[in-house]
Amino acid sequence: MEVKDILQQLEALGDEKIRAQNKKRGSSDNQFGVKMGDIRALAKKIKTNHQLALELWDIKNVDARFLAILIIEPKKLSKDQIAKMVSSEKFVHIADWFYSYVLKEYSARETLRQEWMHSNDIMHGRAAWSLTSGCVARNPEVLDLSGLLDRIETEMPNAAPEVQWTMNSTLAQIGIKFPEFRSRALSIGEKLGIYKDYPTSKGCTSPFAPIWINEMVRRQE
Repeated sequence: MEVKDILQQLEALGDEKIRAQNKKRGSSDNQFGVKMGDIRALAKKIKTNHQLALELWDIKNVDARFLAILIIEPKKLSKDQIAKMVSSEKFVHIADWFYSYVLKEYSARETLRQEWMHSNDIMHGRAAWSLTSGCVARNPEVLDLSGLLDRIETEMPNAAPEVQWTMNSTLAQIGIKFPEFRSRALSIGEKLGIYKDYPTSKGCTSPFAPIWINEMVRRQE
């Protein structure tokens, strides 16, 4: 299957409501608006195809990039390729898919995390804090949790919105997973007040760190 054939299929699956939804969430106009279920079904049909994934990514079409993420082989990517891919995508929904399906599976992710924690590139910063949040949950022994809280308290108020979101996730995860740091995490969340008034759908947990932490701890009791 060639790129032109895939683009024709994606275009045929396009939906105006999905296009509007993506646009509202920050996507570019280079999209067809394909439902996630349809993208997953197409990926299942194509199966893993690394070269095709790279070609689809380079088109910069929203739906093509979602599809590329599902059929790419992370282990075949160099660190430079991953760095360029992360930096090139500003739509956070795609960025978060890339984290979930590519970065989390990449063998050198800790090296990239450490490099990007000091990067001026917004999307590298977002990815670094996503990886850090994951480390808090899975391998906290590589982290200085107290030092992370220091950075969050100092840097999060003036961080780009894209970075604030994943820094906040790290703050919440520290508070949830580590009782010895919980009071400080709660205090930082209250002090900063970021996402305090964030609109939250019924049945969902607020991203405001104190509410998030307390709710997750309550569920564990």
